[in-house]
Amino acid sequence: MGTILIDKLLSAAIKQGASDLHITVGQPPVLRLHGRMQKLKTKVLEPEDTMGLMKSITPDRCQQEFQETGSTDFGFAFGEQARFRVSVFRQRGKAAMVLRQIPVELWTMDELKLPEVFKKMILRPRGLVLVTGPTGSGKSTSLAAMVDYINENVDHHIITIEDPIEFQHNHKKSTVNQREVGVDVTSFAEAIRRALRQDPDVILVGELRDLETIEAAITAAETGHVVFGTLHTSSAAGTINRIIDVFPTNQQDQIRTQLASSIIGILSQQLLKKVGGGRIAAHEVLVVNSGIANLIRENKIFRITSQIQTGAKYGMKLLDDHIFKLWQDGLVSKEDAIAKCNNADELAARFAAAERGMFDDEPTDSE
Repeated sequence: MGTILIDKLLSAAIKQGASDLHITVGQPPVLRLHGRMQKLKTKVLEPEDTMGLMKSITPDRCQQEFQETGSTDFGFAFGEQARFRVSVFRQRGKAAMVLRQIPVELWTMDELKLPEVFKKMILRPRGLVLVTGPTGSGKSTSLAAMVDYINENVDHHIITIEDPIEFQHNHKKSTVNQREVGVDVTSFAEAIRRALRQDPDVILVGELRDLETIEAAITAAETGHVVFGTLHTSSAAGTINRIIDVFPTNQQDQIRTQLASSIIGILSQQLLKKVGGGRIAAHEVLVVNSGIANLIRENKIFRITSQIQTGAKYGMKLLDDHIFKLWQDGLVSKEDAIAKCNNADELAARFAAAERGMFDDEPTDSE
């Protein structure tokens, strides 16, 4: 009974364009559509239902991990239609699952409206490029588009290290090898160290989640590779602080120096609800030039935000400025803008000033 059901549920999720499918005891399956949770009009799930659904798609090694630790994650292909990133976990002693839909279609950098400056950046011979933002902000989608851009344009060897593998890349101009943590290799850090012996040009590290992984990624970037990584930070300055703070105090100066010479750019993103349906991304862009590198080296990270503000000619922009522009263009609501920005008080004041200004006189175009 589990199998019939899971196919129906996944088909419904794909057909309705849901980002996630939630399965838990005591309510019907729930879809997340454009950020809202909607219950399906089917029966309330019993413990044996969620267990059956879980067993119908979870590989044996993951079922074992679930039995032992109470949770497991894996990637799962639903025919040709879609892939799902599945998280199975125990709650109140019962099995529950969340399935995140990963589109099969790779979006291009242009379709995602990713900042143009990244096209040049990712074709450089070496350096660390970070894509950051909260869970569900589209980091994986942006990274996949960047990898695909390299794959389309240059003959590189690209190694991706993911947990689990999300987008599947075909070999185009480049050769792409994708390794899944837990299946193909034991850990991110181990995979990066091994990758250095596999003649790569580009290494994508799904998540920079601990000191060992961050250290390995920085080393790889320093030794002449382009390294992509993600972090759950919401601003460029916050990202640099987060990386440095992972290290013990006595190593921080050295890491600042290494980071200053290896990091080339940061893209922080947020997904906002678009007025009239769908979603739209807002970006913060940090391009690391010699001035920014000096600020990192000298531990003056707090000055980075104002450098981004004045660095438009290098392609830099602040998240809140982009969100403000989206609101001005009528694409997002004030409420959602304030919920997703980095400095709510400041943005609210700008909205108020702009609304006052609208009634005073014709605004002058300062673009």
